[in-house]
Amino acid sequence: MATAENAVLEYEAGQTAFPMAPLTDSGDRKTFASLAELWSGRSGYEPVVRPDGVLTGGLVTPASGNDAVAVAALSANLAGVVETVAAVASLAITRPLTDVAQVFSVTLDSAAAVVVVEGVEGSGSAFSETRGAAGGPPLIPVGSVEIAQVRINTSAAAPISAAQILQVPGVHQELAGYPGHVIDPDSGSVSFYDALPLIHVGPAAKKVYASYAEPIFAEIDLASDFVPAEESYSSSSTQVYNGKTVGSASKSLGQAGFTAYLTDGVSDPLVGLRGERLWFKFTPNKYQAGRAIMTQGVLGISRTFPAGNNISAACTVSPSAPSFEVTG
Repeated sequence: MATAENAVLEYEAGQTAFPMAPLTDSGDRKTFASLAELWSGRSGYEPVVRPDGVLTGGLVTPASGNDAVAVAALSANLAGVVETVAAVASLAITRPLTDVAQVFSVTLDSAAAVVVVEGVEGSGSAFSETRGAAGGPPLIPVGSVEIAQVRINTSAAAPISAAQILQVPGVHQELAGYPGHVIDPDSGSVSFYDALPLIHVGPAAKKVYASYAEPIFAEIDLASDFVPAEESYSSSSTQVYNGKTVGSASKSLGQAGFTAYLTDGVSDPLVGLRGERLWFKFTPNKYQAGRAIMTQGVLGISRTFPAGNNISAACTVSPSAPSFEVTG
């Protein structure tokens, strides 16, 4: 029978920080990956994700006079930077020369300036919902953020009405927080709930930026009895009429844990990291590289100082997700 005699347990002893940079689209416009295989969750090293888009403000309203709109002050993620943009009292909209449909995108360009991007004029007064089509919204430059759309189908100078200004999130306005996303530290990536829309020249989706840190592992010299964080299942039942029962199943996530033998229980590096969210890597056999169990969680330590035995610590790892296996 196999044993874990040649096992190795490592902990996240340091981090390699990566500055804010664009993530790579996996191809489905939902998952965006980084250069790191794992993302650290230690305090001060947590990932910061900034999809391009409006954060706050940016309400577009009719401006005084003809053919102009006003844009309220706003903040936005732009190329990984949170930009604060002052209000624009009057932004000109150039009408088509004839009575045809034309859509104008009010955008924040790559220099954080509020500018108008003109759509292709339609062949009639009806609007299209297709990006880049005649009478439809324009494909805006890569690196820009759409704030609103203005729709016009007459050539005569006149004030812009509120009904001509559209700002529905995800349709006419590009929000940083829409669609929502989750961070996956297990793969060093970000996953959006829905595919990012193709509203940029290409056509392409908006850019997603992140800063993060990759863990650096060090071996725990004297350790034993590693237990991964795994889900357990339980069932319960309720008796109902006619002598029948109705059952249900539930699952819960347990802690990972191990025992560490310490030098003095005070100056040991592992002791100084208690309360931190760290990665742990357990290799069952150091002679079989590429097979490991990975766990991320908050380190808890309960030390014992016996008079006639080794100083030790019962360590727990409180996870937010189960341990997972790595092979190959």
